Amino acid sequence: MLLVGGGGAYAYWSTTGSGTGAAANAKSNGTLALSAHLADSLTPGASVPVTYSTNNTGTSSLKVATISQTGTTDAPGCVFADNFTIAPSVVSDTRVMRTPRNQTAVDVTITGTSTLEFLDTPDDQDAWKGATVTLTLTSN
Repeated sequence: MLLVGGGGAYAYWSTTGSGTGAAANAKSNGTLALSAHLADSLTPGASVPVTYSTNNTGTSSLKVATISQTGTTDAPGCVFADNFTIAPSVVSDTRVMRTPRNQTAVDVTITGTSTLEFLDTPDDQDAWKGATVTLTLTSN
């Protein structure tokens, strides 16, 4: 009687290996959506503080160093630069943390303010009554 085994035989060759893997880091993580906050009812000769906030929906923390702003108005024929002054705001290299994964973005107040001044010029400024002033922000 002949007995046949129920197992299988395995053979292999031993060897060595080597290789590499690479991935490029992102060139950018997008941009921040900056918001300016200022009080209503500005009058000639008065000024109001401007504060800022933002949210970061990107995948890493971002830094804001300086915020510059330009202005426009909805008053026909009124030139912003002739009637208002506003200086860039240094925000002390504020680090805006990324939003934790799978969470809704939240506004982050940026430490730094600027002042919007409505100049009191010798011209008739009635055209500015009720006008909306809009600031456009950029940062670096």
